[in-house]
Parts: sequence; C-alpha cells; structure tokens
Amino acid sequence: MKKAHQLISPGEIPKTYAELVALHVPRPIHDKVSFENTVAVVDALAGARLNKDQDDYLEILSQLIETYEDAHVKPPRKVAGIKLVRFLLAENDMTGDDLAALLGVDRSVAYKILKGTRNLTAEHVRKIADRFLISADVLIG
Repeated sequence: MKKAHQLISPGEIPKTYAELVALHVPRPIHDKVSFENTVAVVDALAGARLNKDQDDYLEILSQLIETYEDAHVKPPRKVAGIKLVRFLLAENDMTGDDLAALLGVDRSVAYKILKGTRNLTAEHVRKIADRFLISADVLIG
C-alpha cells in the first residue's frame, strides 16, 4: 500500500477495480495511519470523473472511513448563539468593527453584542444568517 504522501494524482487513477485494490487494499481501518491513507485515496478520487469500478471502490472506502469515524472521531461540538457569531467572525478574519458594518450599527453596539451584554435583534440575526449562509435558528439561543 502506498503511503498518503506517495499517492497518485487524479489524472493517474487506475481504471480497474483490481488496479485500485493493488494501490490500496480496502480493509477495516484500525489506526490513524490507515485512516489517513484511506482518506488520501478518497481525496484523490473525489471530484474526478469516475468509471463504474472507480465509483464502486470509492463507495467502499467511504464506508470504511465512516465506520472508523463513527467509532473513533468525536462529533464536532455544537455552537450556537453569540459563540457561533464569534466563531464565524474568527473563521472569516473579521473583527467587531466588521460586525458593526455588517449589522449597520455603531461599533460599540457590535462589541456589546460580542461581549454578551447586548442581544441580537431579529434583524441582526437575519443579516448574519444571510452573510454566512446559515440558518437563523442556530443564532437564536
């Protein structure tokens, strides 16, 4: 089995199921290295135009990854309300000033919102949800 860093490029993906198995044998995943190698193979296949053999192979590897993740990977922590706003700002390299501009409020209001001393209004929730393409429901609460 090739290691993840030795994987082929999408243009060099084997065409037959047997060739794919020779590249990376589909086996139950028991450790992090096997997981990372299997994910690397899936990444090489993902987004490529696949034939039937390649598609079947990708499906099996995806199932193996899902089984491993269900047993070994903690689900992401759910974030809601103002914590989510802080997270979204951080992920998008935005500041309280950027939030103020987005909401159309004075910067002091935006910083009060971020500190939790002022609540989001329905209009604020709508603007944030629209900007970050999320459901407004996750901002309430």
